[in-house]
Amino acid sequence: MAISLQFCRISARAELSLPETRIFRQRKPSSVRCSAAGEAASSSSSSATTESSEFDAKVFRHNLTRSENYNRRGFGHKKETLERMSQEYTSDIIKTLKENGFEYTWGNVTVKLAESYGFCWGVERAVQIAYEARKQFPSEKIWITNEIIHNPTVNQKLEEMEVKNIPIDDGKKQFDVVEKGDVVVLPAFGAAVDEMLILSDKNVQIVDTTCPWVSKVWTSVEKHKKGEHTSIIHGKYSHEETVATASFAGKYIIVKNMKEATYVCDYILGGGLDGSSSTKEAFLEKFKLAVSKGFDPDQDLIKVGIANQTTMLKGETEDIGKLVERTMMQKYGVENVNNHFMSFNTICDATQERQDAMYKLVDEKIDLMLVVGGWNSSNTSHLQEIAEERNIPSYWVDTEKRIGPGNKISYKLMHGELVEKENWLPEGPITIGITSGASTPDKVVEDVLVKVFDIKRDEALQLA
Repeated sequence: MAISLQFCRISARAELSLPETRIFRQRKPSSVRCSAAGEAASSSSSSATTESSEFDAKVFRHNLTRSENYNRRGFGHKKETLERMSQEYTSDIIKTLKENGFEYTWGNVTVKLAESYGFCWGVERAVQIAYEARKQFPSEKIWITNEIIHNPTVNQKLEEMEVKNIPIDDGKKQFDVVEKGDVVVLPAFGAAVDEMLILSDKNVQIVDTTCPWVSKVWTSVEKHKKGEHTSIIHGKYSHEETVATASFAGKYIIVKNMKEATYVCDYILGGGLDGSSSTKEAFLEKFKLAVSKGFDPDQDLIKVGIANQTTMLKGETEDIGKLVERTMMQKYGVENVNNHFMSFNTICDATQERQDAMYKLVDEKIDLMLVVGGWNSSNTSHLQEIAEERNIPSYWVDTEKRIGPGNKISYKLMHGELVEKENWLPEGPITIGITSGASTPDKVVEDVLVKVFDIKRDEALQLA
């Protein structure tokens, strides 16, 4: 029984006059390290463990996944847990939209739903296995190393089931609270090698919900490492998934976007690309939180491979890969490029499908877009980015609580700015585009739409 859970986004026509907005800057997330028995694991975003010439992360993971205390397939309660998830997360409104060609009109509000949206297979699998863990271990303490997914509604449900987050003190996870016999869930984003080592040493029951697409990226960076290539990872250095991926790499550098990738390529070419780079010292300062320990750009960018955080923009990952390949061709010659460049397709199908559907939706006639998903969700931020780049009024909310009182909304922009806007819904008939991030249940989208319908109904009553 598949479950699709969804999220909406609204875009407005250019002729609509929009009210003045207020923007608030939010602090960027900080990377979190782990600590056990009073010791911090590593000072970088990946563990020092992977730096050791005597330690093979691939072999360790292989052995861990075959141990008696490890489970990644569930516990035989799939039917019951999927039924519970269906009751908690599905939506009659979304069902109506799907049954009517992804478009339906309620009163004077026409809603257009992206053809690919909401819960992806990997997210549904992760949540379902976490639910199974609680059913399998009804009285044991269950911990989770990070949020299971980036959605507040789902995470709150797990909290209500007494699945507890590993406490954090001064930016470090306090694994000393975990005792032998406890159960520890690894989230859909995966966990860094140093965290897995700590849990393995503690002899706890590990329930691994890591998305197989994330594991595929880990395999890619392990191949880079084996070939003595530095991994250029397209991602956000503080994101849980990228932290985990970097821990399986050898040498690595994390680039957030095309601008940072261009800087790296310009440095490789000695300023011969666009002149954006400068000295080695400046390079290391710029990427001080996004490189492996002891990184030397003069030595570690001779042979490189491309990997990505699975939730990044597909097109940007592809463009970065092409740029790096052209750079290595220019530096070392076309005939030698295979000795200096590696690339594997690690773009997540679900991420790609939701982005493709979003590009299609923003080409339709809509007044505004609603994007529904966790505010710390990377894949959702890129759906918002697509609408913003088309200059469509787009409102990214994580729950229906961001709407109201009255015709007021609090929402995020793609780079994290928090915005409040009065009278965000225009008067009269409107057409709303809707999509939702890969971690967003349909029920959350329904709750957001109900708020919209209520505002428009009150407007109609006032005009009557």
